[in-house]
Parts: sequence; C-alpha cells; structure tokens
Amino acid sequence: MTLTKLGALALSTALVTTSAFADAHVDRTGWPESFTVGTASQGGTYFAYGSGWANLVAEELGLSGAGEVTGGPMQNMALVHTGEAQFGMTTMGPAAESLEGTNPVAPGVQMTGACAMFPMYQTPFSVTALSSSGIETIADIPEGARIGFGPAGSTSDTYFPRMMEELGVNFERRNGGWNDLGGQLQDGLLDVIAFAAGVPVPAVSQLEVQTDVNIIEFTEEEQAQIMEAFPVSAFDIDADIYTTLEEPARSVSMWNFAIANCDLPDSFVYSVVDIVMSDNERMQTIHGAASSTLPEYWDRNNVLMWHPGAAQWFTENAGAEIPADMIYGG
Repeated sequence: MTLTKLGALALSTALVTTSAFADAHVDRTGWPESFTVGTASQGGTYFAYGSGWANLVAEELGLSGAGEVTGGPMQNMALVHTGEAQFGMTTMGPAAESLEGTNPVAPGVQMTGACAMFPMYQTPFSVTALSSSGIETIADIPEGARIGFGPAGSTSDTYFPRMMEELGVNFERRNGGWNDLGGQLQDGLLDVIAFAAGVPVPAVSQLEVQTDVNIIEFTEEEQAQIMEAFPVSAFDIDADIYTTLEEPARSVSMWNFAIANCDLPDSFVYSVVDIVMSDNERMQTIHGAASSTLPEYWDRNNVLMWHPGAAQWFTENAGAEIPADMIYGG
C-alpha cells in the first residue's frame, strides 16, 4: 500500500494561529512530528478536500502534513487501521464493509483500528455524459456502454456498478482517476462517467469549461429503487453547483467521515477536530462540499467507533450524546 507523496497545497489565504493551538500548555505527549491524510485520486473531491484540511491543520499546529493519493475509502480504511496513514476519509458503506472484514484490500481483516473523527459531507452519485452522445437519462445508456467508475476500490467503484446493474444497465466497466476518465470521456473513449464524489466534482467542472455535458439525474422511480437496495438516502444536486444545471438534479448520497487511527493521542485528535469544526467559513474556502462539515452532523455516524479525542470535542462543543460503547476503549 505504498503511497505517492504529494507536496502540500498552498492555501489561498493566510491563516492565523488561534490561541488554543499556540498555547504551550497543550499536552503534546506522543504527538507525531508529521502526518498524512489518505484521500483518493487527483481530480476528485477527496483529494481537494483532504489535502486542504491537511494543510490547514499542519499550518495551525506547526507540523508537517499533507494529503496522499490513494485508491479511496477502502484503501484509506486499511491505511488508517494499520497506522500507515494517521488520518483518512471514508464513506459509511466502505467503513461498514471494512469492519465486517469484507474490504477487498485485505479480505478477512476487521479494520477496527480506524475511528470516526468528524463528519465531512454527503457524496452524491451522479452520471455525466457528453451532450453530443444523446444520453439524457439512465434509460438512454446504450447496451455495452463503456462506463468509468473511478479508481478501483473507491466508493464509486464499489457501489455504482451495482446500482447500474440494479437499474438494468449493461456496461463495460472501466477504472481510473477522475481526471483521466474525464479526458477519456472527452476523447470518445468512454460513453459515461458515474461519479460518486462531493459536489462540485473538479473533473466535472473542468469538463463543463471544455465541452458541453449532460448531468443525468435519476427518475423518482430509479431513486426509490436504489434507496431500497443500498445504504443511501435521497439527495438533490443544487442547480448552482454546475453551470450545466438549470434546476436541481435528483440523486442519492452517502455520508463521508474523516477517520483517525484509534491509537493517536486524544489531545492531538481533539486539536485537529477543533481546527476543522470551529471555522466552517474557512473550511468552505478549501472546498464547497465543506458547507456540510458542521458539528450537528456528528450523529450521521452509526458505524464506526469514535476516537476518544473526537468524542470529547463533540460532547463538549456540539452537545453530542455518544454512548460509551461507541467510543474506542470506552
């Protein structure tokens, strides 16, 4: 599970260290000198969001930290479980599968070393095709269509093929990073890309600049069918997210959480959560999906054990009532 190290992305605005983190009395016993955040492929929301909050935390705490390109949630669960990455990002479906021991990265391993840290945002499942293809609905997708489902093992690759099969779509499965798949779609090497990523997806926004695309919504019947079969909820992609949309697009979504290795010091994780959750406006400068990175969504986790440091923060600052048996080591 070797990762490709990426240099930290520069934040567009200067950050001011708060007194809480400048306080020399904060107990830093056992804190790492550097940390990594497992994200996903470049061109996807995980990479932009994860690299951004890694840089924010590193700046505030005076540590070395950055996002890492990975295969997405399934690999992130494995990396954080083993401690190869201190932090990561996952959707709740892959998290549940990892705890059950059905993560394809390490079949049979129950990845109980990854703990919940904070809620990020919902991941909508959306379909994009070139306008020139004539594909405007799921039913329009032709027999044997070449569909890009994102990196192998990602949330999109794990669930979207099953969803397409549920809706009766016959396809050829293709994998790759979002930027690469966007280029293949534009070059006519793919018919459709099935995205599961926080919106706006950078690769879709880039496509909109370069060509005309259709962002395809589910019908009410398709949405209900998918919700019956998978751990997702109803979601509308707002019209102002993409220039292509003239009205909200019907979709489904799955919640994302940041995760931490369960053995990291409580004071370290508490400090990281405090930085991310205390200034949502600043988080939104990293990525628009962070509009949902709010303390009140702590209860969207009903799968992972909470890291004790994170549980302490949400109990003290968000009125969270987290059962002791949902806190690691509790």
